Amino acid sequence: MKVLFDHNLSPRLARSLQALFPDEHEIVALKDKFPPTIKDVDLIAELSKQGGWVLISGDRRITRSKAEKRAFHNSKVIGMFLSAGLYKAPVLKQAERLIALWPVIETVAGSVSGGAMFELPMKSTKLGPLK
Repeated sequence: MKVLFDHNLSPRLARSLQALFPDEHEIVALKDKFPPTIKDVDLIAELSKQGGWVLISGDRRITRSKAEKRAFHNSKVIGMFLSAGLYKAPVLKQAERLIALWPVIETVAGSVSGGAMFELPMKSTKLGPLK
């Protein structure tokens, strides 16, 4: 699985998870792969072109902006968006939840097609689909 952490999350999350899964996954922070000024629509297009990417983000604008939402739904990217509470939590709590949810993230990412979006919850282990 290839996972990109959006620029609104700490790059330390991506680097920590990559250290935990060095042979199983490619996990990178946006700033380590793309210019920090890349627009969401362009990022989605590039990830879709490369194929196989899961985007983890706290930026729910992608789920609300018509242009970004359309680009996402037409892409090969799977989106995992932090719930509001998880996004506001300290980075250590975010890391704790991402590690706890990792098996579910892997399962969901392997069983859905691109353009799907899910919410990563603060407490539950069930990912809620976003429309």
